[in-house]
Amino acid sequence: MLVWVIYDIVKDKPRNKVAKACLQAGIQRVQYSVFLGDLNSNEIDELGLKIKALIDEDTDRVYIFPMCKEDFSKVRLMGQAFDKKLITNEIRELFL
Repeated sequence: MLVWVIYDIVKDKPRNKVAKACLQAGIQRVQYSVFLGDLNSNEIDELGLKIKALIDEDTDRVYIFPMCKEDFSKVRLMGQAFDKKLITNEIRELFL
């Protein structure tokens, strides 16, 4: 299942650790605070638990959005939708 992880984390150290956890889970950065990839439901739950342990729930915001491929095919990109320096070929192919 495709999953988006979107966050706004105040402090650098936990923000960097969340980014690292996303990469270790196998999802790719598409914006500085946005990751996208294909994970199963257990992997999504595991990533959620890791992220919860890293953030300050009083100040930080993290959204994990699972999305089926049918709905993902309806995503519309406009303008400079993704930072071309960050997006990988794996993610680019999802939009073709």
